Amino acid sequence: MEEDYIPQGYFLIANEEDKVDEKGTIIINMKDLINSKHHPDGDRLNGCCGLDGLDGMNRVCLNGHEIGTENSDCWMPHYIAINPNMVNFM
Repeated sequence: MEEDYIPQGYFLIANEEDKVDEKGTIIINMKDLINSKHHPDGDRLNGCCGLDGLDGMNRVCLNGHEIGTENSDCWMPHYIAINPNMVNFM
């Protein structure tokens, strides 16, 4: 696949019709994630040509707090899934 699931500059709150993540998960384009890095636990960074996101959150903020899951492997659409419990909509 290796294609963006959602265009840069947009976000999506997953529902039953979206087959990429759990309902309520916030989906963003990988290029929109800033001030983050890969998880320090190498066991979270599995995949073939990218990260498959099957081993838990694999992105952390610059302070090391888990913020989301990068899905960027060759067999899947590419996106970042952010746990809605970690976001404060103002």
